[in-house]
Amino acid sequence: MTEKTIGIQNITAKHEVIMAAGLTTPTIFSPEISGLCDAEIYLKLENLQPTGSFKVRGALLRLTNLDAESRVRGVVAMSAGNHAQGVAYHAQKLGVPATIIMPSNTPITKISRTERLGAKVILAGENLSDSQLEADQLAKSDGLTLIHPYDDLDVITGQGTIALELLDSQPDLDAIVVPIGGGGLISGISIAAKATNADVNIFGVEAQQYASMKATIAGLDANCGGQTVAEGIAVKSAGQLTRKYVQKHVADIFLAAEHKIEEAMQIFLREQRLVVEGAGATPLAAVLNNRSLFNGKKVGLIVSGGNVDSRLLSSVLLRGLVREGKLVRLRIEIVDEPGRLSDLTEVIGASGGNIVEVNHQRLFFDVPLKSTEVDVTMETRDQKHVKEIQLALNKAGYPSLLLSESGLTN
Repeated sequence: MTEKTIGIQNITAKHEVIMAAGLTTPTIFSPEISGLCDAEIYLKLENLQPTGSFKVRGALLRLTNLDAESRVRGVVAMSAGNHAQGVAYHAQKLGVPATIIMPSNTPITKISRTERLGAKVILAGENLSDSQLEADQLAKSDGLTLIHPYDDLDVITGQGTIALELLDSQPDLDAIVVPIGGGGLISGISIAAKATNADVNIFGVEAQQYASMKATIAGLDANCGGQTVAEGIAVKSAGQLTRKYVQKHVADIFLAAEHKIEEAMQIFLREQRLVVEGAGATPLAAVLNNRSLFNGKKVGLIVSGGNVDSRLLSSVLLRGLVREGKLVRLRIEIVDEPGRLSDLTEVIGASGGNIVEVNHQRLFFDVPLKSTEVDVTMETRDQKHVKEIQLALNKAGYPSLLLSESGLTN
């Protein structure tokens, strides 16, 4: 792409390429999530893309704009997952050799998915910054074209086509909430959205531990690091191209705490039957945490992707059950004699608790010799039900300690 800036004309023209490739996605109204947010919520489902992420849009435009010589030589990209699969998916279709540089700690599932799409995967470095150094070096030494995940005009243009579809479906939105990593997605969306409806407010969301764009816009040094469930937007440095678009068009940037992102993932699955990755759940987390700002408004959430490891999703769901008081662990001291454990479980069963696991603690706890501590993990209806069970146990002579109490705070 030769233009030094991006306008609505560019995005509208390139949307034809996106449509021809079958990469449009639906926008749906969610009454359940709207009720939770006290707002009218519409979901733009980019998690339904062929690779499970919006990244296929920008990757397609960048690859189709390669000249013949560059197509023969091939492309290189650095990514921990979604961008890798987007590039690999289209490179395979177009017959372009693709090499993807991934951090050495990238999950095996993401590596194998990328390889199945025909790309060569090289593991290098501990993070994306290290991977980018390797990608830059390989681009120079082998004459490959670097496909940057966000600092690229074609990529930004491709992501902007999402806004055209969203506003075509719901032209009178009051706000659009978008995840921010390097800023390519929100840059494209904000350009297209503000040109289509000048009154719509664009809000970004970053993971709290990776607030690189918010810090950059404020003129501060970004201090990023640590583990996050939203690894798709765990970017330590805001994009050079993207920051100017964010500064121009974005009303505010919210920060999403880890437990709020987990809660949003759980809500998507429970209320909408949608598997959404951490990055894709951040817009919902932001709206839930800022209800007064969005109260009564018509809001579009960009559900950017659904690529989440099954083990991680399982952990998120179980932790959610603990927070809601639907999975708890009680520690109960009982006399170590026949029939006591049976009596204890009868009390729990009569109170409606479903016992999942029982552990005896005879040797390693400071309890009387003829006593034992029993840790009982059980399924319950809610926090109120937990208190009812504890009250019943106390009346029966079995006072209990709620070990998972930290999960029951609001």
